[in-house]
Amino acid sequence: MNGDMMRKCAAEAIGTFWLTFAGCGSAVISAGFPQVGIGLLGVALAFGLTVLTMAYAIGHISGCHLNPAVTVGLAAGGRFPAQGIVPYVVAQVIGAIVAAAVLYGIASGAPDFSLAKGFAANGFGEHSPGHYGLGSGFAAEVVLTMMFLFIIMGSTHGKAPVGFAPIAIGLGLTLIHLVGIPITNTSVNPARSTGPALFVGGWALAQLWVFWVAPLIGGAIGGILYRFLSETPTAPVTGDSR
Repeated sequence: MNGDMMRKCAAEAIGTFWLTFAGCGSAVISAGFPQVGIGLLGVALAFGLTVLTMAYAIGHISGCHLNPAVTVGLAAGGRFPAQGIVPYVVAQVIGAIVAAAVLYGIASGAPDFSLAKGFAANGFGEHSPGHYGLGSGFAAEVVLTMMFLFIIMGSTHGKAPVGFAPIAIGLGLTLIHLVGIPITNTSVNPARSTGPALFVGGWALAQLWVFWVAPLIGGAIGGILYRFLSETPTAPVTGDSR
């Protein structure tokens, strides 16, 4: 791995750390806090804000994917080189795992903390906030990730308004969480799902495959769909997509 790729991967790891730590942290620490809990809307905004802030911070370095499904989707859409997929995904998963470890260290300091509450892990069936089944959860993750990639591809296109992509992407992820939290606790991001699942173990690890397979399928479909609809192809983007 050359120095430029190492720099990009480091940015991806840091960015995914922030997404997982702040996004999941809002759910674990703040969502149900007595009297002033931020609730579903607050958690959705938190995830959107993590992407928005990191897009401005590291978009010019790595493209700010923060998500294996985004990396795969951008590659499918012709906007990211295939040889960069594995290094980016490894960096993203490492960042998410470290974030989950730090969040666990902080959250476990509360007297009523318990991993049995879910630790922001994604799930279906009895582990879905709304008790949605596997079929509903899988379909939701595919569709929501597909639309996320569609938003990313469109807002970072060369003919899109310059400088506004992070806002569209951040608000898009917020909207996705408003829809998806009751269904699966919203993944659309295999790395974000992996971090908490490793600490919850048991059911979370057993169901983790859904939150890899469905987002990757959705991301690829979204990238291909936008590539088909776009009137002009764009050059591969690795470090300045957002």
